[in-house]
Amino acid sequence: KVYSFHMTLSYSRDPFCCFTTGQDLATFFDCHRLAFAHFGGVPMSIVYDRTKTVVRRHVAPGEAVPLHPEAVAFAGHYDFDVDVLAAYRPQGKGRVERQVGIVRDHVLAGRAFSSIEEINAAFAAWVPLRRAKVHGTHGEVIGHRAVRDHTALRPLPTTPYLVAQRHLRHVGKDCLVAFDANLYSVPARKIRPRQLVEVRATKSQVTLHSTIADRDGQTMLAVHPRAVGRGARIVDETHWDGLPTGAGRRVTTGDDLPSPRRGQPLRAADGPLQALLNKAAAAHVEVSRRPLSVYDELTGTRPFTTNAPTKEAH
Repeated sequence: KVYSFHMTLSYSRDPFCCFTTGQDLATFFDCHRLAFAHFGGVPMSIVYDRTKTVVRRHVAPGEAVPLHPEAVAFAGHYDFDVDVLAAYRPQGKGRVERQVGIVRDHVLAGRAFSSIEEINAAFAAWVPLRRAKVHGTHGEVIGHRAVRDHTALRPLPTTPYLVAQRHLRHVGKDCLVAFDANLYSVPARKIRPRQLVEVRATKSQVTLHSTIADRDGQTMLAVHPRAVGRGARIVDETHWDGLPTGAGRRVTTGDDLPSPRRGQPLRAADGPLQALLNKAAAAHVEVSRRPLSVYDELTGTRPFTTNAPTKEAH
């Protein structure tokens, strides 16, 4: 399935669009970086609907909208304000909603594409045609008005902000952490089973952090490339140093159990419990024999009778 990301400059209606195969947090803000590079700067504010990549949870009308921590960090790095629309009000950003239909009709309709890159290239080839049009609302050529729009944009920062998904996970007894249907290892000597660790995942990398800093103020436990697909095990074998190796394991058939005291064999005379643990000794244990009526007499279920049939009880 292919999704499209759209950003439109409000003053000039200068459009940007790119196509992706995912809607996760990292992909969403990667599209922002592509849009900023396309426009040559960063707008002062961006209007969003209540998508889960921007809004942490929904609230009642009139209450302050809690933003996703990564959205706040991304906006702070690129120095723009986040403006969230009221719920179920897509007409509040109609200028970008209109672009969705325009791109579909003028770039995608009646054509077939073999890759995401081919679709993005088709949009890039169409942009000059769009900028040459006179917009029906503001009555100016979109490209001419876009020049003034671009000069008002803020400059891009020197370093990009890498968005990371953050999750808390428990460490298994085998010092593996499950994330996104895959397993990643952490050093066995630095963690304990069932310890809670933080997973920070970008599109290409997974880092695992302790929730408490060490003496040097560091929290990072391990760094792995992000697995592709599901069911993968990304393991650094040095992380298993400190786990039980299984050396010295032995098995027995039960006939000759290990001696409880070094150098002395196990005997039935050592005690009834030890004798029962030995199959050979258990075969010679004497069993008491008494009639079942004795149990009836003790429990009071019926009078004691000496003529009752006798059965062996073990």
